[in-house]
Amino acid sequence: MKKILATLILATSTTWFSGVAFTSEPAKAAQAEKPADKAQAAEATTAESAAAPPTKADIMARGAQIVGGVCVACHGLDGMSVVSANPNIAGMPPQYIAKQLEHFKGGIRKNAIMAGMSANLTPDDMKAVGEYYWMQSPKNNAQARDKVMAERGQQIYRGGIADAKVPACAGCHGAVGAGLPAIYPRLAGQWPEYTIAQLKAYQSGERKHPMMNAITSRVKDSDLAAVAEYIAGMRTAK
Repeated sequence: MKKILATLILATSTTWFSGVAFTSEPAKAAQAEKPADKAQAAEATTAESAAAPPTKADIMARGAQIVGGVCVACHGLDGMSVVSANPNIAGMPPQYIAKQLEHFKGGIRKNAIMAGMSANLTPDDMKAVGEYYWMQSPKNNAQARDKVMAERGQQIYRGGIADAKVPACAGCHGAVGAGLPAIYPRLAGQWPEYTIAQLKAYQSGERKHPMMNAITSRVKDSDLAAVAEYIAGMRTAK
């Protein structure tokens, strides 16, 4: 009988000592291999992968997809508009593009077409569009056509109008018109028709920006046109 009891005690996977149960190693290994545990581990791995930030390639691919389906008709795949009423945005600071899309969607900046185009874009979509167009190379489709006007525009762009307390455009948009990320747009090579339309919108208050509203209110229409003419002839890679 003693031999039988000893055999039964050794065969069990759990040993009791001073009222505490200890599980044998084979039993622990069996528990670790339960299907439920494997499923939980797989779910954790999937969640971890989903939380990983998108790569640069991912962002560019998303931007290209949106541009090809939404933006191409007005701004082209390369960001160079074939219609002077629509701006060239190739090489535009990406943060500026995203911010303007946000303003169009929120109604801060009024434009019926752009309100519709931006309505379904998420903040990440807007950033992707900005990054895509930032990577496009600007081309020379706009030209300065009036030398006298362009020379007057150059004076204002570089030195402002002291008598009217108008600062130089270069102070914010850069000496070569490349703009500053998130704050000021690229201007070099912009269609003069688009530029003058925006300057007049600031002048009338239709487009809101405290500094631009104040500055344009002190500039004659002929000088606004001169600045637009000069900007059209500016050239810079980025």
